[in-house]
Amino acid sequence: MGFKETLKDELIFQDIQTKELAVKTGISLSTLNHYLAANGNAPSAENALKIAQVLGISVEYLMTGKNAEVAVDIKPKVKKLIPELNYLSDEDLDLIGSVARRLKRN
Repeated sequence: MGFKETLKDELIFQDIQTKELAVKTGISLSTLNHYLAANGNAPSAENALKIAQVLGISVEYLMTGKNAEVAVDIKPKVKKLIPELNYLSDEDLDLIGSVARRLKRN
């Protein structure tokens, strides 16, 4: 899977419209639509970074559809939580980890 497919999947998965992505990244809607077109080109490194940051994913994953740091079999519901979890304090993350481990044992 390449950039175009990964971007399409992430937009659907995160329920983000291209118009919203354009506003959040500062990239024009026509440029984003070009990236998503059948014959569209990949973005510049600067635009790829902007898109990845807004979507809460790595540039590597955005460009290749693969991420060596994250297991491939993450459930969609879990993946959707990752951007939200990223903003929690370490203390809150420890608490969530503790709850998850307890639930896994049950």
